[in-house]
Amino acid sequence: MNDQIKLCFSPDLSLNAEGKHVREGLSTAMLLGDNLWLSCDERTTIERLTRLPDGSFGKHHSFDVHAYLDLPAQDNSEIDIEAMGMDDHYLWLVGSHSLKRKKPKRHDSVTKQIKSLAKVRSDPNRYLLARIPVLQDRAIGEYTLYKEVEHPDQPGKVLRAGQVRGGKTSNLLTELMGQDEHIAPFMNIPGKDNGFDIEGLAAHGSRLFIGLRGPVLRGWAIVLEVEPEEDETGILHLKQLTNEKPYRKHFLNLRGKGIRELRISGNDIYLLAGPTMDLDGVIAIYRWPDALSKQGEQVVHNKELERLREVPHGTGENTGKDKAEGLAILDDQRVLVVFDSPTDARVVGENDVQADVLRLGE
Repeated sequence: MNDQIKLCFSPDLSLNAEGKHVREGLSTAMLLGDNLWLSCDERTTIERLTRLPDGSFGKHHSFDVHAYLDLPAQDNSEIDIEAMGMDDHYLWLVGSHSLKRKKPKRHDSVTKQIKSLAKVRSDPNRYLLARIPVLQDRAIGEYTLYKEVEHPDQPGKVLRAGQVRGGKTSNLLTELMGQDEHIAPFMNIPGKDNGFDIEGLAAHGSRLFIGLRGPVLRGWAIVLEVEPEEDETGILHLKQLTNEKPYRKHFLNLRGKGIRELRISGNDIYLLAGPTMDLDGVIAIYRWPDALSKQGEQVVHNKELERLREVPHGTGENTGKDKAEGLAILDDQRVLVVFDSPTDARVVGENDVQADVLRLGE
């Protein structure tokens, strides 16, 4: 039995417009000091919990992304925030950038269900790659978000929220991917069909590593690397990294798994990896050794990755539940894992949920 930590959410902040509770769709987790940052993939908010004396996390505070960024759609349609990273006083966040296939409803006629499966839509707010200033109030220890704030260590330098721009249903990143020799064929395929689907993000200085759940190419997962830079208006552009393009591609042989989360530890990157399609399957944590010290694009064979351990997932009567989505580093030996669609055994009361504490290498 794994150790667990209870995550306590406020009833006043936890339901979206459709009545879905934030604990039902946790998609990413990141620890900064005593603050655990989380997101639900069916909202336009970022959640902050604070470590309590008993070891649980509570004191729920919700930040509406609309207050910091100009989202393409202003109607509170979901961002599908799938990952967050933090470096140099910025919290980075990324949407899935994926297309969405409609689900058939069992009570509909067969004809209508078949038509539903043919419908694919694009939600504008999913095409978000952005950063928001985050600073710690040293008096109380809490981190908080700002639209614009002076740099704490460089007087006169202003930190401001910004994002990578593009069209209404795209941004610069997806426009580039639409011309990429490996990824372009998957740009018009929904995410859960092995189409383009972002689920991981890690920040290190000016470098952003973006983990793709899909596509997976003959068993190889893809990590994109970009370096956003700000112009005088606050808009983010992608720095040219090679003679040909403003991004790098790294290929990792995860034996068919796509990436669910990325986290940096020293010079290494931890990867939470699982099925790219909508199915139950092995989910595991890997270490990509010395990922930050290497230059240029990488092809990382399976034997060059360290498989640290498997992660629990739904099966049998719990099929489709307990899908590990978020990974936060607690210390050198332990990580915190949060789950989308938690099982009944994981749910506590009306508003709380248990996250797993896993020891690496077991």
